[in-house]
Amino acid sequence: MAFEPQEPIHPAPLKVAADTFVLRSAQQATGAPLSVYLSSLVIRAREPVLVDTGTRANRDAWLADLASLVDLTEVRWVFLSHDDEDHTGNLAEVLERCPNATLVTTWAATERMGSTFSAPLGRLRWVHDGESLDAGDRVLRAVRPPVFDSPTTRGLFDPTTGVYWASDCFATPMPTEPVDYVGDLPPGMWEEGTAMFHHHALAPWLPLVDRAAYRATVSRVHELEPSVIVGAHTPAISGEHIDRAFDLITALPDTTPPPHPDQGLLDALAAGAVR
Repeated sequence: MAFEPQEPIHPAPLKVAADTFVLRSAQQATGAPLSVYLSSLVIRAREPVLVDTGTRANRDAWLADLASLVDLTEVRWVFLSHDDEDHTGNLAEVLERCPNATLVTTWAATERMGSTFSAPLGRLRWVHDGESLDAGDRVLRAVRPPVFDSPTTRGLFDPTTGVYWASDCFATPMPTEPVDYVGDLPPGMWEEGTAMFHHHALAPWLPLVDRAAYRATVSRVHELEPSVIVGAHTPAISGEHIDRAFDLITALPDTTPPPHPDQGLLDALAAGAVR
């Protein structure tokens, strides 16, 4: 049985705060009735900001969504949370179509992408963890999330709206039909999905961490008092779910995740017994 990539699911952009929109596509899971978001963010600041650039598989629809929200010639900043493919999929196209945009990345990401992508040095800005980006009517803060899979990762906090972009952190799968907010997930799915995603797909090092040091990294983000948490692989988190989200992330080093798919599932998929 040949492997055929699934066509991306394409929910409409989701407004999560004033002038702040999540650009969304979702990928169906292999061998399970699940999906996972592959999202990015638009902040219509005085100097508009794009956070991450979507995936190649959803390029045409993603670029159309972006153009529906902001004049591409007015995009001033393209903030790359890290250099994984699902965050950089349309980076070259974005820089071509947004001629006035500066790529906000890090020294490490610039070096890591050097063999496959390079931007003119005059269109680069390095903003590392703890540093800031002035978008004209607000100063955005680069704050690394507590869980990550790349040394280049930084989240982005907008103090004007309280929106925190968590990059890969707070990730969870969803049912096949995507949902807008974590409160729309079936009972128990958020807790189990958070454990599964973080342990098996993001940070297998979690059981090894010093608990006090780890809790301090979670508190650093929690103390921002975000009103909305968004990220590449999660429905939006808001309201009463904010504190619960931090509880789930804090508990991860001592959480036992569900088993991950194994060779038995792969054999069944190859034999056509599971779809």
